[in-house]
Amino acid sequence: MTEIDLIRTVLREEADAVAHLAYSAGDEFVAACDAIERCADKGGTVIVTGLGKSGLVGAKIAATLSSLGIPSHSVHPTEAAHGDLGRFRPSDVAMCLSHSGETGEVLALASTLKRDGLPIIAITGGDGKRASSLEKLADVTIHLCIHAEAAGFVAPTASTTATMAAGDAIALAVARRRNFTHDDFLKRHPGGSLGGMLRPVGELLRFRVGHNLPLVSPGTTVREAVSKAESGGRRPGALLVVGPSGELAGIFTDGDLRRLVLRDAAALDRPIDEVMTVSPRTLPQTATAAEASHLFSMHRNDEIPVVDDDGKPVGLLDVQDMIALKLVRD
Repeated sequence: MTEIDLIRTVLREEADAVAHLAYSAGDEFVAACDAIERCADKGGTVIVTGLGKSGLVGAKIAATLSSLGIPSHSVHPTEAAHGDLGRFRPSDVAMCLSHSGETGEVLALASTLKRDGLPIIAITGGDGKRASSLEKLADVTIHLCIHAEAAGFVAPTASTTATMAAGDAIALAVARRRNFTHDDFLKRHPGGSLGGMLRPVGELLRFRVGHNLPLVSPGTTVREAVSKAESGGRRPGALLVVGPSGELAGIFTDGDLRRLVLRDAAALDRPIDEVMTVSPRTLPQTATAAEASHLFSMHRNDEIPVVDDDGKPVGLLDVQDMIALKLVRD
């Protein structure tokens, strides 16, 4: 087997493990979601525990739950016996990870929590035909049905990938039950590109109506409109034309100006509504940066008007500002 064959085999077998889990998932996932939802609604915490690679996967699952508004943290099963048991409360739920279902340290912690009446969700690599010790302690068990790791190696690969996928699926399902929104995620993840893409475009506007973005009326000549824009300091990359009620009627961009002058310099004295783009694409001020990025990439606009609920412009979103914030690639 060549190196690239090995790589493809590992990727394929890990993907197969997740695909099989998706095919076989049933009521046990719903029961796990029920337990976590009850815990979160009571103000409890999801405690995730596992040893070795399972512990690392558990930390990732706990981080995902927390980012989705479900309080969670990971606990090392050995350290729990040396003081961390004090972190468990009656309102909590434990998620115990063990591929074999026989990991001594995890079993010891699960037994203690069982005596204290905490609900236990187990994720094991078995198929349920022969109940593991952990399954006997658990209220809900998710079987991954992993009989071998990828490419025949003993290192946890397919099992850890499937465990992580199971945790992600449960976390997202509970988040949807609890009506967790993009705005909620942004509050918990304001940094980085993920948080940035969820920011409302209204927060990204450099050119704002009433501040540094003049509006022009139909009938204003192109020359007058450009002069008006120049008087406000740094000129925006487009002029917005509004109707009698203040609603957006059209847009006239720098590109439109260049093409107009090249065709006929005298056209600068034409009314701007004769040369503007009528009914341009717009974004509501509640749209996210991700939606703006999609619009920029799909239609290659350099400027997009941002409007309120009545269709009145509140600002102009410039693709260069999105690039500067690393929300759009140049």
